[in-house]
Amino acid sequence: MAAEPDAHNTEGLETPELASIAEFVALTLPFNALAPELLNPVIARIRISYHRQGERFDADTQEKGLRVLRSGAVDLRDADNKLLDRLGEGESFHIANLNAERGVVVATVIEDALFYLLPDEDYRALREKDRDFDRYFSAQRNRRLRRAARYQPEPNGMLREVQTVMSTNLLTVAPQQSIQRAAQAMAERRVSSAFVVEDDELLGIVTDRDLRVRCVAKGVSPQRPVSEIMTREVVSVQAGDSLFDSTLLMTRYGLHHLPVKQAGRTVGIVTTSDLILARQEDPVYLVQHISRQHDTDSIRELLAGMPNLMVQWVKAGMRAREVSRILTAISDAVTVRLIQLAEERFGPAPVPWCWCGFGSQARSEQLLGADQDNGMVIDNSVTEAQLPWFRQVAELVCDGLAQCGYKYCPGGIMAKTEEWRQPLSRWRETVRKWARAPTPDAVMRVSIFFDIRCVHGEKQLAEQLQATMLEQSSRNSIFLAALAANVLDNPPPLGIFRRFVVERGGEHRDELDLKKRGVLPVTEIVRLHALAHKITAVNTDERLEALAHQRHLGIADSRNLSDALHYVQQLRIKHQCEQVLRGEAPSNFLNPRDLPKMAREQLRDAFTIIDEAQSSVRQTYRAGL
Repeated sequence: MAAEPDAHNTEGLETPELASIAEFVALTLPFNALAPELLNPVIARIRISYHRQGERFDADTQEKGLRVLRSGAVDLRDADNKLLDRLGEGESFHIANLNAERGVVVATVIEDALFYLLPDEDYRALREKDRDFDRYFSAQRNRRLRRAARYQPEPNGMLREVQTVMSTNLLTVAPQQSIQRAAQAMAERRVSSAFVVEDDELLGIVTDRDLRVRCVAKGVSPQRPVSEIMTREVVSVQAGDSLFDSTLLMTRYGLHHLPVKQAGRTVGIVTTSDLILARQEDPVYLVQHISRQHDTDSIRELLAGMPNLMVQWVKAGMRAREVSRILTAISDAVTVRLIQLAEERFGPAPVPWCWCGFGSQARSEQLLGADQDNGMVIDNSVTEAQLPWFRQVAELVCDGLAQCGYKYCPGGIMAKTEEWRQPLSRWRETVRKWARAPTPDAVMRVSIFFDIRCVHGEKQLAEQLQATMLEQSSRNSIFLAALAANVLDNPPPLGIFRRFVVERGGEHRDELDLKKRGVLPVTEIVRLHALAHKITAVNTDERLEALAHQRHLGIADSRNLSDALHYVQQLRIKHQCEQVLRGEAPSNFLNPRDLPKMAREQLRDAFTIIDEAQSSVRQTYRAGL
């Protein structure tokens, strides 16, 4: 049946039938973003149709248009019968568009379905009228996901408005007031400058420097009027000017104090100290200052504000990839400084050695709350008498990391554990043993250990060990199959008809683990491919680029996995920032119902990509068992 009153008669939406359609469609992507003057005529043009299980839509289907699923389910498959997508309630497809973009695509009703059909001419007219509506349908699922994960403005803290850091604790003095009285007033208010004002007009500014250079140094009586030593030609900035502009201005004129004006009035002042403090949100500043700390307590104090700093970076538009790289750089800096402090205490290393980061630290993909995963690779020339030095350093560094917020690894994968503090030859034998007998325990260890990077020390030791890993794993189909089994043990949390599978009880009831069910599956899939093809890169994006460049993965598959990873990471970071602002400890658990509808659909897209990649792993590697 059809519902077709006049397309411009919006009052027709008051009928029960159209009201029901309007209520549903108005909450469906991308109709939910349309203005009422565009949406209402569309609702009035929608036709309703019912289709039984097994019915198909393809390029030859006569009735053209956009089909929105009111109920039921539909499979989209390509010419080889490969499942492209499974659509459920509230999702839509335009079969002609899909065929134009992807070749042969067939939509099959797999569960009796009720459709809302927007005729083709109305659909195309709407795309012409609304740019966002057009963009939604002009891109494939992976492109929409890529925009969501990557389209963020590049952050630069120095582009913030100066009014965000200026002081409004302004001191004003009259021009005839004595220099001594002005200095006393500055001391009482604990400020380094005072504005000289008469009849609400700014005549000049007097600073600590003026008191030293123009009064004390020249022997001017402190009883003289302050106007005699003030700076008369006052350079100022506007409240909306950036910190960058203010810094340039102060540098150009050799200033230490800069009045801030708004609508002709002096509303604040910014000093060189304010600009230095503003830079503390700059991660480079934080890394530099970590290297100057003299004990663990001072490092811990410096890191105390890191959660709030992450919030500021994300608010400034920093993307997930950059945030994780910065947090990893900070964790590297802490590790290196603790090693240096240990060397000051215990003396230099007796033989060459290397401190290695494993897992997310090795991949430069750490976020807040990361555990320690580290080890030591020692030169083979080490003697039994020299081993205690490495034990002492490892204990001091691992304990220091724990004090700074990097929790001990629950599985003991840390340099303070003897098994993870060995000469290179023993490491190599361990790798060979794991490859020969890939027990479940060995495979779980490898999943962290095969992501390896030198954080401090002799880099070639880590490179030699990695070379052994790649050689042993790439030629061992049984070992790769065991790794694949480990990958497949952790499927994305999607059930039938793309419904989210969440925790059914306990502390995280109705939530899903973004790290375990979203991030780790991607990193494990990509690691498996990298080991199989002897890719030396460790970072997931760099591995994907190498795999695509060497044609071990298709460009589309590589990009899709990268998009899925970054979208889930972006959600994870945003969620952690919201927890920080609420005063909660950051976690990886999220209730998908708390997300906007668009974000839920994009998360489903990401999990669907991961599911497809796991299916490919199953076909490629599981035969080795």
